[in-house]
Amino acid sequence: MTRGTTGINRLRRSDRWLTHSPLVRQVLTDALDPLVVDLGYGARPDTTLEIARRLRTIRADLRVTGLEIDPARVVPGSENVHFARGGFELAGLRPNLVRAFNVLRQYPEDAVPDAWSRILSGLAPGGLLVDGTCDELGRRCAWVLLDETGPISLTLAWDPFTVDLPSDIAERLPKALIHRNFPGEPIHALLRAADKAWVTAAPLAPFGPRVRWRSALTQLAREGVPTAVPRRRMRDNVLTVPWDLVRPNP
Repeated sequence: MTRGTTGINRLRRSDRWLTHSPLVRQVLTDALDPLVVDLGYGARPDTTLEIARRLRTIRADLRVTGLEIDPARVVPGSENVHFARGGFELAGLRPNLVRAFNVLRQYPEDAVPDAWSRILSGLAPGGLLVDGTCDELGRRCAWVLLDETGPISLTLAWDPFTVDLPSDIAERLPKALIHRNFPGEPIHALLRAADKAWVTAAPLAPFGPRVRWRSALTQLAREGVPTAVPRRRMRDNVLTVPWDLVRPNP
């Protein structure tokens, strides 16, 4: 059982990313009867209702179910969103997308692979899992996107106006990485490179942190970091890289 702490709009950054992710959009668009599970939504269902509203901009007929292991937290359905008791077994559902935020944070690091495997085994064919962590106000977020083969990518997202350096997100890394932020580990190297690019882009600070971060992203891409600079204007500072770039050392 998680602590159950939650808050309105806490997961807005991951929701925005999901609604624009080409892979997520394709999975939900191609599904005959798309189902999304919000696993471990906490003491209140706010974030489950929010992801339903946002992802229904992709498919208006999207079904959403919130699952909680604590039966006292299961609430009546609302806005065509259902709630039920369930854990990593997904209550027997076969969703196309599972979001599990701030769930694995309380587990030991060596428990993560088994948890991932159990959730992934319950997905519909071609389904996706988002395992993430964020602070209490949702200003600092990080998540891993996985499919049936395992992790695909890592995304860091943060409020442009309240974070000094990209490496400040280290305290909110997913469980699979949070204990790996030290010299010699790939995630440490990525955060140092992001900090360097951010500092180099300091001359653009008068134009705002979003413009400055876009320049930093461009620099990272030029230096060989496999990340894309989004064409659209972004409300958040976002860095997405392939999992192989940050995969922990054995």
